[in-house]
Amino acid sequence: MNFEIAPSGIAPTAANYAHAILSVGPARLLHTSGIVPIAADGTVPANLADQAATVWINLRAILEQAQMKVTDIVSITTYVVVGEPLAPVMAARDAALGGHRAASTLVTVPALARPEWRMEIALVAAR
Repeated sequence: MNFEIAPSGIAPTAANYAHAILSVGPARLLHTSGIVPIAADGTVPANLADQAATVWINLRAILEQAQMKVTDIVSITTYVVVGEPLAPVMAARDAALGGHRAASTLVTVPALARPEWRMEIALVAAR
């Protein structure tokens, strides 16, 4: 089981995520690589919001294959190219999680492995 850790003695999070998640007795752990915005047909959307949606479609497919759900996600690391707006990326995360809170870190980077990729996400899930 996964439980949010939210100490009253520290400031609240800066957005809709958890400071920490405690996993007690997980039977399975899933660690993804950085999942990039390549659609099933091999295309990469030009729009950042569409890239974020594509990444979350890919992540949901991975979770499903692992027989896991979005509510099993305990940690998310998002990489966004410097200069890109962060709001669409955070909105896509919040929409994909549907109210579920996970530990989440957003890192800006100068570039990703391919120039058309403007963001990617790695996550950990526990069930």
